[in-house]
Amino acid sequence: MTLPLPSKTFQDVRQALLARQEIALIDVREEDPFAQAHPLFAANFPAGRLELDAWSRIPRRATAIVVYDNGEGLADPAARTLQQLGYTDVALLDGGLQGWRSAGGEIFKDVNVPSKAFGELVESQRHTPSLSAEEVKALLDSEADVVVLDARRFDEYQTMSIPTGISVPGAELVLRAQALAPNPATRIIVNCAGRTRSIIGTQSLVNAGISNPVSALRNGTIGWTLAGQKLEHGAERRFTAVSDEQRAQSAQQARAVADRAGVKRAHAEDLARFAAEAGRTTYTYDVRTPEEFAAGHLPGFRSAPGGQLVQESDVSAPVRGARLVLADLDGVRANMSASWLAQMGWDVWVLDGAQAGDFNEVGASPSPVPEPQGPIAWASPAQLAQWLQTEPAGHTAVLDFTTSADYVKRHIPGAWFVLRSELAQAAARIPGAKRYVLTCGSSLLARYAAVDLARLTGAEVLVLQGGTLAWMEAGLPLEHGETHLASPRTDRYRRPYEGTDNPREAMQGYLDWEYGLVDQLGRDGTHGFSVI
Repeated sequence: MTLPLPSKTFQDVRQALLARQEIALIDVREEDPFAQAHPLFAANFPAGRLELDAWSRIPRRATAIVVYDNGEGLADPAARTLQQLGYTDVALLDGGLQGWRSAGGEIFKDVNVPSKAFGELVESQRHTPSLSAEEVKALLDSEADVVVLDARRFDEYQTMSIPTGISVPGAELVLRAQALAPNPATRIIVNCAGRTRSIIGTQSLVNAGISNPVSALRNGTIGWTLAGQKLEHGAERRFTAVSDEQRAQSAQQARAVADRAGVKRAHAEDLARFAAEAGRTTYTYDVRTPEEFAAGHLPGFRSAPGGQLVQESDVSAPVRGARLVLADLDGVRANMSASWLAQMGWDVWVLDGAQAGDFNEVGASPSPVPEPQGPIAWASPAQLAQWLQTEPAGHTAVLDFTTSADYVKRHIPGAWFVLRSELAQAAARIPGAKRYVLTCGSSLLARYAAVDLARLTGAEVLVLQGGTLAWMEAGLPLEHGETHLASPRTDRYRRPYEGTDNPREAMQGYLDWEYGLVDQLGRDGTHGFSVI
């Protein structure tokens, strides 16, 4: 007999947040429905990916976890999966999302809402300087002494950017600004796609006491587009190296800001003590660039470039109330990133005293995942290709569990796109086959669906060795587009500020939503933000 799961109420969760106790409030729907409505500190954990994400994102198995959906029937099985993964304090949110709403809980839209709401609070309290798109364009057209610094990730910058803009991801700004604008009279313009990272980036330079005049590009590339001005595409301009003198000055400025924000100091012995604490979650992050991290990092630290860590704290640290330890090699990026996280209510520490020789682990950090339940039969790419070529049509069906964006880019000819969380519904839509071969990018996720699909169909089920990447490496043919969608593309929320083909109404609606976030924070009352 399966015992019912315990539940926690809206008030239980609210009290934990107000007391800054550790809690992971997780929404197990796909990203798009999550983005339409969720509590402020909810973290998105799609049910079909729990085995891949849980151990790395919620590292302490005794963490208090509260699971919810919006009546889709995902929460109960997801909670039981978490129990199977070793988590000992798992409960359902009483009434799910509707229960939260009915109890008076505030509901937020979009993704990365804590950081976006915090950015609006910063601007409202600090009156962060900004210029309109028309004002910035006039400066550029007149060849004024101005430099435009884009605070987004480099791949976002390449998609679309302000003419003359240079890619300087947010945590790099205080470190790099002096090298990019050595004349203190040069005006620095900081932009992102919308508002948050330009506000935080501009205020970072103000807080650090940089001598240049600094302004955010109001409303970012959205504001630029709504003003009828053209963006560049495929730009390659990136920040340059800094001198030892500039690095030392930036480090001094950043540490002063972090001290004002209440950032704590950790040393090697503290890391050992934190690791031994059974009752606390500690996230350890290297906030330098991904390239620096790959070349050498501290053992046990994961890569989270500082600007994105602040922007996506709900993704990187879904356990609200946890401890964060940040590290770099220059004392700038960790301190600036930590200063913002401390203002966002995190217990955040910067690691002091680490030497270059300590950064001796190379490559990507491994993400621990459990072994699938039950035996798995494998098929090689060559074997699958032979079956598809020689057997009658429909004898072998290929199911692809990759992201819908990757599926559209490329997939095995005839493969069906399937969300693992909707496997039963997808299997009912796919014509019955004698054999099923499951894949994703590497087949890591596909492995977990094999037992369930065999139970649903009674047919032979195999997993493609090496996944679609191995198929590609073998030089086998590919197909593109939305050719066989057995599940809706709800795994990805289309941000109104990404890409270049968003309707003007959607972009303006997004800006209007951001303007309303401060009022929503006030109604919610759990944020714990404190702006220095």
